[in-house]
Parts: sequence; C-alpha cells; structure tokens
Amino acid sequence: MRGRSSVMQSPIALEPAFALSTDALLSQLDSTRDGLSTEEAARRIVHAGFNELPPSKPVSALHILIGQLRSIVVMLLIVGALAAVWLGEPTEGAAIAVVLAINTAIGFYTEFRARRAMSALLKLDVPRATVLRSHRLHAIDARLLVPGDVIDLHVGQHVPADARVLHQTDLRVDEALLTGESWAVAKHGGTLPPPTPLAERVNMVYKGTTVTSGVAHAVVTATGTSTELGLIGALVGSVDSGRTPMERKLDALGHRLVWLALAVTGLVAVLGVMQGVAAGVVLQTAIALAVAAVPEGLPAVATIALAIGIRRMTRRHALVRRLPVVESLGSTTVICTDKTRTLTSGNMTVVRVAAGGEQFQPLDDTIGRPSPRVIEALEVAALASRPQADATSDIGPIVGDPVDHALMQVATRFGIEPSQLTPAGSYAGVVPFSSHRQCMASFHRYGQGLIAYAKGAPRRILELCASDIEGRTLDDRARQCLMEINDRYAQEGLRVLALARGPVESTHESDLRALTFIGFVGLMDPPAPGVRATIARLQQAGLRTIMLTGDQRLTAQAVARELGLLEENGPAITGRELDAMTPTDLEACASRVSVYSRISPEHKLAIVSALQARGEIVAMLGDGVNDAPALKKADVGVAMGVRGSDVAKEAAGIVLQDDRFETIAAAVEEGRIVFDNIRKFVFYLFSCNVAEVMVVLVVSLVASSAPLLPLQLLWLNIVTDTLPALALALEPGDADVMHRPPRHPHDAIMSGRFLRSIVFYGTLITISALLAFGAGLRTGIEEARTATFATLALAQIFHLGNARSTKAVVTWSRAAANPYAVGAVALSIALQVVAMFVGPLAAILRVAPLETGQWIVVILASAIPAIVGQTLKQWRGSA
Repeated sequence: MRGRSSVMQSPIALEPAFALSTDALLSQLDSTRDGLSTEEAARRIVHAGFNELPPSKPVSALHILIGQLRSIVVMLLIVGALAAVWLGEPTEGAAIAVVLAINTAIGFYTEFRARRAMSALLKLDVPRATVLRSHRLHAIDARLLVPGDVIDLHVGQHVPADARVLHQTDLRVDEALLTGESWAVAKHGGTLPPPTPLAERVNMVYKGTTVTSGVAHAVVTATGTSTELGLIGALVGSVDSGRTPMERKLDALGHRLVWLALAVTGLVAVLGVMQGVAAGVVLQTAIALAVAAVPEGLPAVATIALAIGIRRMTRRHALVRRLPVVESLGSTTVICTDKTRTLTSGNMTVVRVAAGGEQFQPLDDTIGRPSPRVIEALEVAALASRPQADATSDIGPIVGDPVDHALMQVATRFGIEPSQLTPAGSYAGVVPFSSHRQCMASFHRYGQGLIAYAKGAPRRILELCASDIEGRTLDDRARQCLMEINDRYAQEGLRVLALARGPVESTHESDLRALTFIGFVGLMDPPAPGVRATIARLQQAGLRTIMLTGDQRLTAQAVARELGLLEENGPAITGRELDAMTPTDLEACASRVSVYSRISPEHKLAIVSALQARGEIVAMLGDGVNDAPALKKADVGVAMGVRGSDVAKEAAGIVLQDDRFETIAAAVEEGRIVFDNIRKFVFYLFSCNVAEVMVVLVVSLVASSAPLLPLQLLWLNIVTDTLPALALALEPGDADVMHRPPRHPHDAIMSGRFLRSIVFYGTLITISALLAFGAGLRTGIEEARTATFATLALAQIFHLGNARSTKAVVTWSRAAANPYAVGAVALSIALQVVAMFVGPLAAILRVAPLETGQWIVVILASAIPAIVGQTLKQWRGSA
C-alpha cells in the first residue's frame, strides 16, 4: 500500500520542512528568524487563505426523512395504498398510509435527535496565537497566521499551525491526539531524513497539539487545510461510511418480499381470469394477497427494536448516534482499537524501581513499604522533577510534564514530600531536559554546599557518574551490568530513566560530573482497569481485538502481551512495513496480525478496509483526530466520550460516555440481543404472513373466492403482528449470548433452517385457518371469512410463545420473563374481541356472527400451532 507522502505541502514551501536546515527553510519560505512584516503577512493571506478548517456539514432534516422512505418494503406499501384508493377502497389505502406514517415518524424522530450539527474540526482551531511580526510580538487571531510567520510557543498552549522549530528550551509537545504517542515528545531544531514518519518528526510541531513544557520559536510551514490536521479532515470527508450489515440484510429481505408478493399476486390473478372469476373479485383477491405477503409492521418494529437497543445501551453508558449501528455492533467479528487512552489509562505510571541491587514494583500492593535504597531512589526522582509537577493533579488535567507528575505521584504515595527533604528557599536552579543533553538536573543548596539531582537517559546518566549507591567505583564492566537492567526494562516496553545525585560547584551543566548513580525507574502508560478481562470476554465471544498505535514497536508489544493480545513471540507490524505491502499482502497480514505500531491515520484506514475486504464486520475504537478516518470507514465507529476529540465523536456511530473499554463488551452484548430479537420477530411476522398468503391462495384456487378481505388482513397485520412483535423486541438476552461466536458476516437474516421453520409453523397456522373456514362455510361465505379471520388472529397470538425462544415457555416463570409478551397477548386478544363484537368496528371489518359450534372449532384450531410448537421444544430440550 502507499501511505500519504511525508512531504509537508503548503502554498509556499515545496520541500519537506523537516528535512531542510532552518536557514534553507527560511529561505524557501522567504522569511527570517524575526518573522514577517505586517504588510507581507497581509499580502500572503490573500493567497494562502485563512488558517481555519471547514466545519462539518450538518445532515438536513429532509435528508433524514428521505432516508426513512428508502426501504423497498415501504415503497411496496406506498404502491399498495395508492392501488387500493384507485380501486375504490379508500379505507384500505388510508389504513396502510397510517401504518407508514407511524413508522416514518418513529425513525425520523429517533435519528433526528441523535444527529448533532456540530462543526467538529472547527472546534479544534486555536482562537489566538502569539506571532513575531515587524520585530515585535503580537497576539493575533490564529486564523490570520500565514506560512513564514514565526510563532511563540509556551506551556499549556495549543499549537496554532504546523511549524518547524527554530530554537527551543525544554520543549515537549503532547501529540497523542494526532499520533497516538503515549508521552510528550521532546523537540529540537535539527534536520531529519525525508522518509521520517510523522510520529518521529521531532523538529516539527503540529496544529491542535499541546505544549506540555518549555518555550520555543517556530516558523509556520502550513496553515488551514494544508496542515496535518486539515489533511486528516479531508481524509475523513473522502471516506464513504457505507451501509450497515442490518441495512443491507433488511433491504435484501425487502426485495425478496416484493418478488414474492408480485409472483403470488400475478399467479392468483392469472388463475382467476382463466377460471372466469369476475374482474372485481380478482383485483380484490390480488390486493388481499399483496397485503398478506408484506408485513407492514416490519420497518416500524425493526426501528423500534433498534431504539430499544439504544435505550439499553445508553443505560450502560454507550450513546448511539445511528440506529442500525446497534445491530452492527452485535454482528462484529473484529475490534480495532487505538492503544493510548483507550486500552491504556493515558497517564504515565512508575511500575519498576531498581536501586542497590534491589527491584521494587510500586503497583504491587503485596510487597509493602520499599527498602531504604528504593526510598532513596524515590527521593532523588522527586527532587529531580520540575517544581511545577503536581502529584495530586489526577483529579483533572495534568499540568507540566507527565513523567515528572508520575515520579512525584509515586514518591508522595510512599510519604516522600520534596518540601520536607530540602530547606525552604534551597532551590537554586535547573538544567532543563533537551534531546541533545538527554538529561535534566535540579539544584538545591544545603548550607554552603550545592547538590544536583539528575535524571535522564541511562547511558547519559552513567557517563556523568563515578560511583554507585553502594560507594563502588563504576568501571566499564559495572556500567555494562547496569545497562543490562535498562535493556531488560526496555524489552518490557518501559520508558527507563536513570537517577543520580552529587555535590557540584555551580548550576552549570558542565559541572554535572562525578555523580553517584542511584538507580533506575521504569515508566509506562499502564492498561486501563478491566481491559484485560474485557478482551478475554470478547475472545470468548469469538471477537478478535487488534491494536493500532502510533507508539514504538516494543511498547506496543509489551502492552499487547500484558493484555493477552499477543503471544510471547507474536509479530507486530510497523507503518513502514505496511507502506511496502500490496493490497493483497495487507489483506493477508490483517488476517493474522493483532498489533500494529508507528502507524498513521492512512494506515488505520487501510487496515480497516483490508479487514472489510475479507468479509469482516469491523468495529473501530479511538479518541484522537488520527482515528477519525478509520472510525468513519468502520462498520461501527466507537469514540471515547470524555477524552475523545470532537472529530472522533462526529465520525463515530457510538460514543462511550464513560471512556471504559468494558463498555464496548456490554455494547456488543446488547447488539447481539438486538439481532436475536430481530430474528425472533422476523420469524414471527413471516410465519404469520406465510399462513395468510397460503390461506388466501388455497381458498382462492379451490373455492374461487377470497377467504379474507384486504381490510381484515391489514387488521391482522397491525394488531396480531405489531404488538407481539414489539414484545419480542423486548425479550431478555439468552444466557449464552456472549459464549457463542459471532454470526458469519454473509449470513442472511433468514437461513435455510430458519426458512424451513417459518414454512413449518406457517403451514400449521394455515391448517388451523382452513379448518375454521370449512366449519364456517356451513352457514355462508361471510361466516367462513369471519371464522378464518378469528382463527388466524388467535393462532398468531398463541404462536408468539414459539417465537420467543428455542426452548419451551410453558412454565409461568419462563413465560413471565418478558412481561411485555404477556401484556401483548392479553391486549391483542382484547382488540380482537372488540373487532368481533363491537358494532361499528365489526361493520367496517364485515364480520358476521358465528354459531357456538363454529366458535369451538375456532378456539381448538387456533391452539394447534402453539401446542405442537411447545411440545416439540419441550421434547428437544429434554432429549
């Protein structure tokens, strides 16, 4: 595959900004270290445009409304309603129109509430910037920045544009939102080779990222849509999110219904004409068959079932923005997830301390208080941290360097307070960290003496040390032994810092020599609580989890092993390796690799696409801007609601309101329950409608008359289908819902076995209705229609128990597990009684009085499907 070119394009700069010397870049940008003049900046903005990103386009109410009417089933019912009016049956047409209006209103209202017309990318823009123009610093609207401007950066500031560092002091930038990097990146002004990936461009700063420490001047290289943030926004806009599996399956089902209705209707019409049946009777029968073949309640019940799933998922802290996504999550076969702040906590944590030959794990509560040597190392770590580090800032955003925060936090946990270790006013200065010196030091005065406390890269700290904590001289062999500890920690994916202290003559960097080596600390961004158990639960449910991260390979592998995603020697693929792959290679790689490191937004998008090309149903979890394209492309995009960027939340179909990875497992469970319930009411609706079609077809062929009128069939479909089907949408999940593999992505809603079951129960209901029709014919066709109408109603209502579960529901505790089903049965029976015996409605439906014997046949015949079905389920359950 080909990734996006690493060249940073802008209206002026034509070469990779990170690969040029600063002088060459300034020359190419026609700028200086003192920035542009005010007049030149005004001229450039005419050509470069404003430094802003286009807002996301809101979805109009009309577009949502049209989307509700695109179903082929809905279109068929519209045609049926128009045909009924044309044939002089306005009541039938109006009834069908009411059903359609209710369905459309439910779908429109639910989706309209879920849509938010927010400008996500625009919200990430920085309102103000400090820029050097005409030899003076100015605070200006960040929209007015142009390539060639020199901007001033400081702690806590959001970077207003892509820029190349000119000079800096202790500059660190949090780029997790853009790259997925776990910790702040130290920046410098050197040059880099052209192939350097985004996450490793340490001489560049990017729009939307945050300065965590230090100050800097940087020359703007790209603004607006030419920035990395703008390019990602364009990538998101180019992604077609496509239709969900449920939308595709219901559409396919709708097409089958259309052809079924047309075929059966045409057959009966032809046979009627051949038998010499009057044209009016033929048309009446054709309309009846069309109404019987199409379950009017299907679109509405499917919409309501998904809305019920949304309500359940909201209670479990998963906010759904699009209805069909609920079922799609239940169909998911692969979960792709960002690492930082999704699988991990997002906060640096000290997990190892080594001092004086002793190893200590601060997170292991069973160890107790550390030894004096470890306490000494923690004291040095605290004193070597920057003064503004706050160990209590975990109640809100961390201020300052997250590494210093982590060191202060672990020291405080074991009762170490820097203010108690040094006299008031003893702080004498600091040598800040830089990528060049690879260490930092804090100086404190004790009486007439000055002590330096240093931390940094192990190899660099060891170069500054002459002895260890035990007083032994450090020779090459001793240094090599200590570096082996460093290497072991690094293999675990830890970021390793060495600690040292010693007397010095001044606060100059040059006086940092002959120090005493104290020990090591190993830090990591630890897995978030409950993540490992959730991944195991997903694996048990047959879902594969794939980690996509901008972190280093070793870090990604270590976290993946700890979470159970990767075996000891399992592979991890880097972005550079992906760039060398063909699409075929990538598909093969996606089928077996579960960890990807140092990847870009384009890589994430390509991996999701490759998985989908293999037929997988993909859910993508993320919180950063860099996740947005993949979130939109995935079958189910899932964003973090608290820490997630607005761009990620806008691109996603589901937002986790508590940012807990465990919530995704709960959402998968609810999605599976939704699909199970959709299958239950599809089974119920179609077995009932098959019975109606078979009754009309058989009687029309044998008796040359319609056994049911169109309005009677519509009444059956509304009363006996809709209410019980809604109750099925509220069925609780089966106990094994998360102990079975996901459905095959290409499985239709109605499998062969599923269809056979529909035909079997449809035949039972048909036999019941035909028995009643025969009993009613003794007194006339009106009585036969009435007996058939009553039998079909009761048989379908009693058939609800067959649809609720694969097991029998004959016991009261099992039947009452879904009280809505019990209520639906009672209410449907009551409505049918009203239709049979209340004068005005009975007159509209054209029902006739039945004799006692006919009622006995109706009641006994209507019980046949339920008795046979529950007996078979009871027998299978005990076999």
